[in-house]
Amino acid sequence: MTDWIGDTFTSDAGWDHLVSLVDVDDRMAGSDGERAGLELTRDALADAGARDARIEEFEIQGWERGDSEIRRGDEVVASGRNACIALPRSPSGEATGEFVDLEYGVPEDFDEDLTGTVVMVSSDTPDSVDRFVHRREKYYHAVEAGAAAFVFANHVEGTLPPTGSVGTADAPIGEIPAVGVSKETGARLARRREGEELTVAVDCETPDATSGNAVAELGPDTDEYLVVSCHVDAHDLAEGAMDNGAGTATLVEVATALAAREDELDTRVRLVGFGAEEVGLVGSSRFAAGVDPDRVKAVVNVDSNVFGRTLRLDHHGFDALAAAGERVRDRFDHPIALGEKLVPHSDHWPFVERGIPGYMVSGETEGRGRGWGHTGADTLDKLEPRNLREQAILLTALVVDLAGDDVSTARRPTDDIAAALEREGKATGMKITGDWPF
Repeated sequence: MTDWIGDTFTSDAGWDHLVSLVDVDDRMAGSDGERAGLELTRDALADAGARDARIEEFEIQGWERGDSEIRRGDEVVASGRNACIALPRSPSGEATGEFVDLEYGVPEDFDEDLTGTVVMVSSDTPDSVDRFVHRREKYYHAVEAGAAAFVFANHVEGTLPPTGSVGTADAPIGEIPAVGVSKETGARLARRREGEELTVAVDCETPDATSGNAVAELGPDTDEYLVVSCHVDAHDLAEGAMDNGAGTATLVEVATALAAREDELDTRVRLVGFGAEEVGLVGSSRFAAGVDPDRVKAVVNVDSNVFGRTLRLDHHGFDALAAAGERVRDRFDHPIALGEKLVPHSDHWPFVERGIPGYMVSGETEGRGRGWGHTGADTLDKLEPRNLREQAILLTALVVDLAGDDVSTARRPTDDIAAALEREGKATGMKITGDWPF
């Protein structure tokens, strides 16, 4: 039966949910807005036909933004949301030192003596480096090198300071003040302030807060189950439309389609909208810690799709997941990009690092970095309902395929995961950020 395909391609369930999410003021982890997003998602999953829709709460270290600026003496050289913003989980305070532009800020750039300096790095990674160097890795390289403050400059034009957390699971608040600046501000600082003494000032609050995971169920009540997930929280600068309103809307659309095909599911499906992803994968880490790995058949985690029309499935070298992606691609004769390298970010990772088969589902885009993600430009106007519906159809087919009794998935030994991270050059960064689980 293919009626569900037409129903999904004409459905408004996911897009309407996306609109409701972006209309929330902000969905920062632990905020009233995140709670509103979780409640909207719980209710949307229930309306889709899932059972036992609920929010499973947990406590987190909160973080609330104040004003931030860069000064030269008493002169303010960068401030305001179009120029300079604090990075979440930066500590509150001021630090003064010689300004040093490290350009890309790849690991070898931190070999010089940076004690007491204000370090600036780009959000981009050069093509000469065979892996993407994450913001948090650059931050903790700066900390380890003795820097007094950290400036993260966007490589995307448009007066868009980037955001992103700098804390760790063990130390949620970072060690030195950290700000994001727009590409234009970064270029001006590099041209006019190299070698000058600058002050980075961050004002923020760090109250105790509550987050949660929105959870619901579909299919038979089997011991083994699939996890189909997204994260609901977003940074407080913009609507969080792509990251990750799109993924949450896709979860709702897939749930709607699966509910209509529930009698075709041989395996239980747990639908989860995680909280507090943007501040260290907190919701998914708590959820994954509570599962029996042998009962999780696979994880299908959707994060930052829809903006790119072609669906991307990073399968982390799990052969069964690669094969399922190929079957769906061939069945629909529709482009699907498949990747086998490990992606140690987003909510699939707390499962994959334990050897549980998991996809990172996103949209194929050009270049490195997040583009408009993590900036004030992550807004609804960048997305199209067509892409959401097409991707929901493909992912629904993928979940039904994986749920089949004739499909088995094998775990990977954690030693294999660790070795792959070493081969791919990702272990060094994970160790310096405190994310190495082995």
